[in-house]
Amino acid sequence: MNGSTQIRSTLNYTKDLIPKLTELYFYDSEKARGIHEPGDDMHEVTFHDGWHRVNDFSVDREGFSLANFYPEVDNFLKAPLGAQRVLIFDHTIRTKTNETRKLTQETNTSQRAPVMLVHCDYTAGSGPLRVRQLLGDEAEDLLSRRVAFINVWKPIRSVVEEIPLAMCDATTSAAEDFFKLYLRYRDRTGENYVMRCSPRHKWWYFPKITPEQAILLKTYDSETDGRARFVSHSAFLDPTTRSDAPTRESIEIRTIAFF
Repeated sequence: MNGSTQIRSTLNYTKDLIPKLTELYFYDSEKARGIHEPGDDMHEVTFHDGWHRVNDFSVDREGFSLANFYPEVDNFLKAPLGAQRVLIFDHTIRTKTNETRKLTQETNTSQRAPVMLVHCDYTAGSGPLRVRQLLGDEAEDLLSRRVAFINVWKPIRSVVEEIPLAMCDATTSAAEDFFKLYLRYRDRTGENYVMRCSPRHKWWYFPKITPEQAILLKTYDSETDGRARFVSHSAFLDPTTRSDAPTRESIEIRTIAFF
């Protein structure tokens, strides 16, 4: 794990077809006919093994970091982030055994397949909106100070050997690389960011990460002082995966840190 290695594989970026919106419908609707769906711009890229500099990554610089995990997630995050409070509000278990389920399936949304799409879970608008949805009367006071969304991603039962997670180094992505993906639900519309491809992007991953370790992903930060605000990420097919590798099983725990 300590050597600096690289592999080549593909990622699904998205074409920005301005003025046409990029959308996904999570229910059957005539409005979904002819929409532009994400992931229509596949590119081969280099993935860099991050283990040789694992202690150097920062959620405020590259947009992600790796830490030894312990189950008290709120306390696990408070110290390294310097947060006053951490709210755990959602989780998703991802495994290839769920790949027959559509990405847009309405039910049992806590069980999903790995997402093979370059994306970030929140936008500059949907981050604060989620705080308001979850925290009601508390929200405006909390939003008057710094707020950051952090995903905690980790293997569940065994080392991840297939379909690892990769992160785009936030120091190599620009604000103009991101654009909105509109998520159409029956009762609301959500927003993610998807990404235009750029030769500047540098992708990192941690091959054979263990269940005792966790990747922290910053998916929104209200601070605009130059630190990383959004980190794009995606699962990808590792061409070096052995044929009898165990099926990937991972969990991502979604949290909000208040400062």
